[in-house]
Amino acid sequence: MPKHIVSVVDDDESTRRSTALLIESLGFHAEGFESADSLLKSSQLQETSCLIIDVRMPGMNGLQLQSHLAAAGYKIPIIFITAYDDKESRRRAMQAGAVAFLAKPFTADLLLQTVHSALPVQSGARRKLISLVDDDESIRRTTTLLIQSFGFQAAAFESAESLLKSGQLQETACLIVDVQMPGMNGIQLQRHLAGSGYKIPIIFITAYDNKESRQQAMQAGAVAFLSKPFNDELLLETIHATLRDGDPSEKTA
Repeated sequence: MPKHIVSVVDDDESTRRSTALLIESLGFHAEGFESADSLLKSSQLQETSCLIIDVRMPGMNGLQLQSHLAAAGYKIPIIFITAYDDKESRRRAMQAGAVAFLAKPFTADLLLQTVHSALPVQSGARRKLISLVDDDESIRRTTTLLIQSFGFQAAAFESAESLLKSGQLQETACLIVDVQMPGMNGIQLQRHLAGSGYKIPIIFITAYDNKESRQQAMQAGAVAFLSKPFNDELLLETIHATLRDGDPSEKTA
């Protein structure tokens, strides 16, 4: 079976070389291109299974290349990499269908996880759904975008009640839940789900980290208890830790 071709487009030669070597070490075939134009003129584009693209490049930049490929009918999953991670570029990339948006420098594990999450997109496999419950609209928006940039589907809810009334609960592979919310709080939601037979792993997030809440959550089976603000890689590593044993979202009979 031929290896997947992962093409890297970056104007920085050292980044192209090191990223290509990393991709090869992960078991894929890598091709490097110094510009969007060189990729578009190459014969490798038709064979590429996944694209890793720098955001800022001379000439056609990464976002423009993404738009060009979409207009030309290509459906190659795209992972953006950048040394200049800004919310507007991340938002534009993800809304246009990017699989992930990674800040340089990134670890080998992070790249491997992201490439593997990108490849099923091309074959039509569904990405895992991560549901977020937080009453803070800005937290919902930024965390949803972050989850999507890791290559997952994301659904956001302003309250525990809105999650429970939605049709997304049955499809959710992992829950990220704020501890303190109006109405049913995060700990109460955890108990409700357990009492209803759900085995969805829960990651708690909170701006008010206290030992009692942490102890209650972890004793009741939470996967993690993260204090806001948390960094991107910590959240990604925590999500992957919840999913490594397979699909836990099945409800018991």
